[in-house]
Amino acid sequence: MKELSKTYNPGEIEKNRYDKWVEKKYFHAEVDRSRKPFTIVMPPPNITGQLHMGHALDNTMQDIVIRFRRMQGYNALWQPGTDHASIATEVKIIEQLRKEGVEKEDLGREKFLERAWEWKKEYGGQIINQLKKLGASADWDRERFTMDAGCSKAVTEVFVNLYNKGLIYKGSRIINWCPVCGTSISDAEVEHEEKNGHFWHIRYQVAGTDEYVEIATTRPETMLGDTAVAVNPEDERFAHLIGKKVILPLLNREIPIVEDTYVDKEFGTGVVKITPAHDPNDFEVGKRHDLEEINVMNDDATINAKGGKYAGMDRYEARKAIVRELDEQGFLVKVEDISHNVGIHDRCGTVVEPLIKQQWFVKMDDMIKPAADAVRTGEIKLIPERIEKTYFNWTDNIRDWCISRQLWWGHRIPAYYCEDCGEIIVAKEAPFACAKCGGHRLRQDEDTLDTWFSSALWPFSTLGWPDKTEDLDYFYPTNLLVTGYDIIFFWVIRMVFSGYEHMGEKPFDTVLFHGLVRDSEGRKMSKSLGNGIDPLEVIGMYGADALRFTLVSGNSSGNDMRFYYEKVEASRNFANKIWNASRFIMMNMPEKGIPDVSLDRLTDADRWIISKANSLVKEVTDNLEKYELGIAADKINDFIWEEFCDWYIEMVKPRLYGDEDITKEAALFTLKSVLITSLKLLHPYMPFITEEIFCTLQEKEESIMISHWPIFEESLVFEEEQDKVEVIKGAVRAIRNLRKDMNVPVSRKTKVYIVSEKKYIRDVFTKGEVFFAALSHAGEVAIQMDEEGIEPDAVSAVIPDARIFIPLAELVDIGQEVERLQKEEERLEKELARVKGMLGNPNFVNKAKPEKIQEEKEKQEKYMQMLEQVQDRLAQLKG
Repeated sequence: MKELSKTYNPGEIEKNRYDKWVEKKYFHAEVDRSRKPFTIVMPPPNITGQLHMGHALDNTMQDIVIRFRRMQGYNALWQPGTDHASIATEVKIIEQLRKEGVEKEDLGREKFLERAWEWKKEYGGQIINQLKKLGASADWDRERFTMDAGCSKAVTEVFVNLYNKGLIYKGSRIINWCPVCGTSISDAEVEHEEKNGHFWHIRYQVAGTDEYVEIATTRPETMLGDTAVAVNPEDERFAHLIGKKVILPLLNREIPIVEDTYVDKEFGTGVVKITPAHDPNDFEVGKRHDLEEINVMNDDATINAKGGKYAGMDRYEARKAIVRELDEQGFLVKVEDISHNVGIHDRCGTVVEPLIKQQWFVKMDDMIKPAADAVRTGEIKLIPERIEKTYFNWTDNIRDWCISRQLWWGHRIPAYYCEDCGEIIVAKEAPFACAKCGGHRLRQDEDTLDTWFSSALWPFSTLGWPDKTEDLDYFYPTNLLVTGYDIIFFWVIRMVFSGYEHMGEKPFDTVLFHGLVRDSEGRKMSKSLGNGIDPLEVIGMYGADALRFTLVSGNSSGNDMRFYYEKVEASRNFANKIWNASRFIMMNMPEKGIPDVSLDRLTDADRWIISKANSLVKEVTDNLEKYELGIAADKINDFIWEEFCDWYIEMVKPRLYGDEDITKEAALFTLKSVLITSLKLLHPYMPFITEEIFCTLQEKEESIMISHWPIFEESLVFEEEQDKVEVIKGAVRAIRNLRKDMNVPVSRKTKVYIVSEKKYIRDVFTKGEVFFAALSHAGEVAIQMDEEGIEPDAVSAVIPDARIFIPLAELVDIGQEVERLQKEEERLEKELARVKGMLGNPNFVNKAKPEKIQEEKEKQEKYMQMLEQVQDRLAQLKG
């Protein structure tokens, strides 16, 4: 039999094992109608990307599920790919060009795009290679890119179809504008941060009177674009002003006073300035009252020519000048310090400016309904369920989606303008002539589409849509999406409504959300804080398996987790524990191997561990099918570390030393079979170490990856043997606690008396005497009905239905032992009082389930018996 090396060195093993998997095409899936598919689409990382802890968690979770399903026999496809990430990539390329002393505009669009494709070629595969180091078993033969020919074809198809249906339109609406990136961005790309600011209270004079109304604003510079002030129609304070006008301070322009229910008469002064070109709510008020829309800002957030003498000033510079002049001219009433939410572009951190602009939009009112209904009816399941509240908050309050971006890198909008007649032509290919006037002077729209427009199609565009491919028919809809809760608006909802709109069905059955990976202090990892942790460095130090297990164990879906190096060390120690246990087992295996052993040849200990492993199979399978990855990981860890390594292996060691023990072969068979089961359950989490041990341990199967997932078997349920071994474990724990309390060294062998009136208990210890003696460090074990022959000063412990005595009087202070037993007596009396109180409470007895009442009655009987034994022993010691 092959042997494992003395120590586990993940660095030596991981690359070789991964290369073998790829070479053997274990990750690859083809249409096979005889098998049931299971499909996951990978959230495509940006081509600017460097693997971070969020990627590591996200992809580890996907890999766990896909490896599990693959072993279950599904035709498992994990579809990978990367995203062109228009804004992020363009910013990176601009930075690179500026280092060369070149501006984007100097280069021109075509040359810039050449540089962008060069960037993609150089950096596009970087994060994919890093995912491979993590152990990701995605089907790399199917790798896609959001701007490859197939995905681009899908994007054009969708745009043209939606435009022809009247669901895409071009119009002037309020959008979020980033003055640094020079582009519009969607609501989902705006983060709201709490910042300190001010309410500037300003007086507007009612035209033709000495009366003033007071408004309050956080953005005084936008008053340059005011076209009305509004009051609530039910506000009697201002009823006499309806139909009149106010004079706009500094500009001396008359603007109307309008009545609108948008104004909250209980908030502020009850009068609101209306700036339709600079506020989304004001825009809607403006439409209702046919107000002029005056945009006073340039794209770089400087004031334009409509801002009069403030033209050319930066928005904040203009703000200071306007406030100063308002104060000088007596229009500034007061300045109020406030804390308020400010919109920030999530990419560059710039305060966004709501501006009215001509942009392309998708109508969302009707398209969003199937996406909302799918989750409400349970057709799509969100895990954890609490995410539904966030989901519905977005779907129920959705606005039309601004999809055009003022960028060069991305999918260019397939719209063409006739410069002779002004006709807009939307087509899949550039038209030869204008359909309206026949003119040939056609110009394509300069804008590109929002990155999320293409990634919204990812579940079906990657499978060949709009063509009717066999892949699409077989693998769609997909089964699972794993993603962070932070992109539910960006991506998840858009994939859902896109699936229903273009495919006529949902894109996936279930969405499993995870939280953020934070540092040990609970802070979000960021460059500015300098607290980011490179997963590749962690892999270099501890191995990919240790990182993967750390990210998932003890974690539940949707919750943020804190990253501690101590946890990674614990995972590494777990890997070492498995390695050393496996090595020990293999060292004791005969060269010829171990034949199968029938169940009737197994000892109680063998049946106990096999039964425990069998139960674990059932529980872990159930957890994984419910996507409870962290719960399953913890159960596997506890079983392998405690039950298998710390208990069973120690139990069987005496049976392995020498060939005299007739149960040796049964022990070796049990060790090997339980180890293989454990490795299979652990494989989705720790693929490298499990593969290395599995392939070394046996030669029947070439890889654990394609081995069969363990199945629970009723024939392997041995409840009686489990109970017997638990009795012995209880006794061992009691003895170990006694020895620890008395500071008795492990090396000192002592005689142990087991006293029980019940033959069943005595038989348990007689049958398990060999391993009981080894585990309790007993030099001799005496099993008897009564306490005859036991020294009166022996130290004792009690377990259900038995007493344990150890003659340690010469090592122990009798007074100390009396004190210990008195504490135990006090503890048992409290437990008895609690149980009696519950059973004597009518509310409990009448409402509790019968099995709960029975459980408490059994506890009462057990505590009474144990108390009686403790009191008997105390009486003996006190003489």
